[in-house]
Amino acid sequence: MHTSKPITRRSFLATTTTASATAFAMARAEGAAKKAAPSERLNVVTIGAGGQARANILELNRTGLVNFLAFSDVDDQRAATTYRQFPDVPTFKDFRRMLDQIKDCDAVLVATPDHMHAPATLATLQLGKHVYCEKPLTHTVHEARVVAETAAKQGVATQMGNQGTAFDGPRRLIEWLQAGVIGPVREVHAWSDRPTHEGKILWPQGVERPTDTPPVPEELDWDLWLGPAPERPYHSDYLPFKWRGWWDFGSGGLGDMGIHNIAPIFDALQLDAPTSVTASSTLFNADSLPLASTVHYQFPQRGERPPVELHWYDGGMLPERPDELEAGEELDREDGIIFIGDKGKILVEGWGGKTPRLIPKSKMESTTLPTESIPPSIGHHREWIEACKGNGTTRSPFSFAGPLTESVLLGVVAVRTQRTLEWDTKTLKVTNVPEANTFITKQYRKGWELGKLGS
Repeated sequence: MHTSKPITRRSFLATTTTASATAFAMARAEGAAKKAAPSERLNVVTIGAGGQARANILELNRTGLVNFLAFSDVDDQRAATTYRQFPDVPTFKDFRRMLDQIKDCDAVLVATPDHMHAPATLATLQLGKHVYCEKPLTHTVHEARVVAETAAKQGVATQMGNQGTAFDGPRRLIEWLQAGVIGPVREVHAWSDRPTHEGKILWPQGVERPTDTPPVPEELDWDLWLGPAPERPYHSDYLPFKWRGWWDFGSGGLGDMGIHNIAPIFDALQLDAPTSVTASSTLFNADSLPLASTVHYQFPQRGERPPVELHWYDGGMLPERPDELEAGEELDREDGIIFIGDKGKILVEGWGGKTPRLIPKSKMESTTLPTESIPPSIGHHREWIEACKGNGTTRSPFSFAGPLTESVLLGVVAVRTQRTLEWDTKTLKVTNVPEANTFITKQYRKGWELGKLGS
C-alpha cells in the first residue's frame, strides 16, 4: 500500500484581476488561436478517439492551438468519424505502441473507460508529457493517489475533464461563501439522476452478468479494451457507454456525475479527505453496481471552517425538499446542490455548480452580493493548452482532482461494502472494516500492472 503524504489541494486563482484586464487577456488569446503557426502549436496525441474522446478532440481543435500527431482507439468503428475528419493523422489501436513511436508529442489526451485512466495516464506521466485525463481521474482510490503524486513529481501541466470548473457558477459560489453570505456551511446535499434520466435508464446497473458469448466485432480489439481488467468474454452489454454500470470498468452515477457535482463543493469549501463514509443502496451484485444509492461523508474542521456533512444521492434519489422553495416549486431531478449555512441556503441548479441562487427568492432579491472578483475561464481545454506552454494554471489539475477523486471513489467503496468506513487518508486505509481495503486498490491483469506498461 502506498503510504506517502497526500497531495495538498491547489490554492484558488488570484481574485485581484480586473474585468478589463481579463477581457484583454481573453481577446489576446482568441487572436493567438487564430494566428498560431504550426510551430507554435501544442503537439498532441490521444488515447481514445470516439465518444467523449472525440468531444475533447473537437474542443482542442477549435482553439487552433494544437497539432494532432496521432490518435489511438481500440474500436475502429467508434473512432471512424474522427479518423475521417482528420485523414492525415496516423492511427493506432494500442496506445503503448503510439507512445513508443511518436516521440515528439508534447501532451496526451486520455479519454477512455474509467478502468484504463490510470494505466494510460501514468504511462504518459512517466514520459514527462503533459496530460489531460477525463473524469473520474482513476478507477480506484489508490490509483488517484499515485497519479496525483506522479504528476507533482514530474512537474507537468495537468487537467481532469471536469468541464464545470470553467463555469461562472462555481466562481460565484466561492465569492459568496468567502463573503459569508450564508454564514459557515456545515451541511451540503448533492445529487444526480444518473444512471437514469427523465425516468429512463441510460445504462443498466444492478443486473446479472451476461452468459452468452457473441462474436467480437471485427473492428474491436477486445483484449486491448479490457486492458488491466480481468478477462471475460466480449458482450455488447459492456460497451459502448454501458461499461459505467460494471464494477470492473466503471463507478456508476457517483463516478460519472459525482465528480462534476461534488467538485464545486470541494472547491468552495476547501475540502480534502473525509474521516468517515457510509452508504445505502438498491440491490446489486458482484458484477454490477446498484441502480440508486445515497452516500454520506463526514469532513473534519479545516482551520476556522466547521466540519461538513456531505450527502450524495443518485439514481433518482433526492434530498428533502427545502421549505424555502416557492409554492409549487420542486428540486431539479437531474442535478443539483444545496449548501446549508448558519445564515441561509444556496441552491445550485444544473451540473457542475452551473447556476447558484439564494433561497427563498426574497433573500436573493434583498441580499447585496459581493462584487465579482474571480475572472472568467478562457475555456476548460484552453486552460490546459496554455498551462502546457507555461502560461498560467488549470482549474482542475491533478493536485485538486486527485483528492476529489479519492473521496468520490471512497463513496463507491462504501456503496459496495454497505458499511460505515472510518478513513485514514495518510495510510490510505479503512481502519474499521479491513475487507474494504480490498476495494481501495485492485488486481491488474498480467502485462497491465500499474506504472509498468510495455508494448
